[in-house]
Amino acid sequence: MVLSKLTKMVTANMDKMESKKKRKIQKLKEEESAKEEDAPEAEQNEAEVKPKKKKKKEHDDTSESSEKETRKDPDENLPFRKSFYTMNETTEALSKSDVKGFREKHSITLYGKGRKQFKPLLSFAELGFPKNIMKICDQFDAPTPIQSECWPILASGKDIIGIAETGSGKTLAFTMPALMHIKDRIKTDAAMGKKRKGPILLIISPTRELAMQSQVVLEEASDAVKIQSVCVYGGVAKGPQIGALRKGAEVVVATPGRLIDLMNDGFCDLSDVSYLVLDEADRMLDQGFERDIRRIISETHPQRQTALFSATWPDSVRELAHEFLNGPIKVTIGSDDLAAGTRITQIVEVIDDQARLPRLNQLLKEYHSSRKNRILIFVLYKKEASRIETSLQNKGWNATSIHGDKTQIARTEALEKFRSSEIPLLVATDVAARGLDIPDVDYVINFSFPLTIEDYVHRIGRTGRAGKSGIAHTFFQTGPADKARAGELVKVLKDANQDVPKEMSSFDLNIKKKEHKLYGAFGPKDYGQPMKKAVKITFDD
Repeated sequence: MVLSKLTKMVTANMDKMESKKKRKIQKLKEEESAKEEDAPEAEQNEAEVKPKKKKKKEHDDTSESSEKETRKDPDENLPFRKSFYTMNETTEALSKSDVKGFREKHSITLYGKGRKQFKPLLSFAELGFPKNIMKICDQFDAPTPIQSECWPILASGKDIIGIAETGSGKTLAFTMPALMHIKDRIKTDAAMGKKRKGPILLIISPTRELAMQSQVVLEEASDAVKIQSVCVYGGVAKGPQIGALRKGAEVVVATPGRLIDLMNDGFCDLSDVSYLVLDEADRMLDQGFERDIRRIISETHPQRQTALFSATWPDSVRELAHEFLNGPIKVTIGSDDLAAGTRITQIVEVIDDQARLPRLNQLLKEYHSSRKNRILIFVLYKKEASRIETSLQNKGWNATSIHGDKTQIARTEALEKFRSSEIPLLVATDVAARGLDIPDVDYVINFSFPLTIEDYVHRIGRTGRAGKSGIAHTFFQTGPADKARAGELVKVLKDANQDVPKEMSSFDLNIKKKEHKLYGAFGPKDYGQPMKKAVKITFDD
């Protein structure tokens, strides 16, 4: 009887919490939808109202003046400066039609209060940063769309949400304004005689490979800006990471688990972090890092500037952004939903299991005839990666692999050899599927189809990066595992205007309801929602 009552109480409590959370998320969606609907109407009204031009101009001047005052707000009553951007004459000369044309061309949408004061930067010179910082961009011709839109917003001290496909240049989008922020903090702290307790810039990444990629960019900048950075991640000894932190690194790039360990051990104080970046936020939440991320954010400076970047915009990321970002502007390149890059040609081949290895050898003869161009081959399991690597080597191909059974040192070495084209064929599990920025990967071959359609999109996103085109060739088996993803794959192909093989019509193309990635069908029923907080139950004596 008591147990029955207790069960009912717990169930009622959980239902109440779930209902409250759903109402909150629905409210966020409604607010965002309202903003989206208002934006075009406002622009249309401005175009339609031609009478009283003088009054309108006076009103606009006042509005512009107040917006300029708003730009200074991030620096008021703060121990550090946030705003470093003044609009360049070239940028200011862009007409409304120029801005509209640029954003339509690149499928860019901006949401949030204050968005209208910003215009995209079409050249690096328009950012107006010192030459030593801009030197990092020398190898590029022009900013990518995400950089064009994010730089003026971040450099003005505002929080930002950036939604863009993989390979869009997000790393430099948040790094450039961060370098100006760090440079000014170092100068200001020195003038005030203030001694920092920890880093100024903190970048949180879901995987060590992505963290190491951000670290490479920061190391390139370290000579120009004279900063020290440290990359902390699991799987290696803590000693060298602790040593770098003790030396007073201005920048920490970290995975959530190792950072929490170092915080608990007293080696990493985040109270001076005034510029926070959450990179690939959707994947971090998907992997169950929500509690760690909340703990990390709570330890940073309360008046910090925050940049959240993500490939998609699920409810879990929406709720996190609403809670921890202050009046952000949201920049979406393309769609909020998961979508494959439009520069990638997707080839799907329905094939039997036993035919895959001979077919892979045929494809390499076609795609890799020069024996020099880089090709990334994805498999599902660690043992499969080793088997395919050995098989390719036995056939005379110059191949290496990265997977979970290899040490971090071996994985890093394999990546570096692939990046330098010393070994142009890399066999990888999904550990390398997201975030890695390896230039000029001409082809991605999916030897095994991944467990989720999200992983498929992120896999093929390793090619067609930085404005270049690429080809993704996928083996889709007739077995039950791949069959379950048929409907989702066909949708991704159609959304990207790609050819759908006739053989796909033999599968059930209904898109099944997703199971939770961590718990399958037995876990939380709302896929992608934040995990419920534990509820303490007190028993009477």
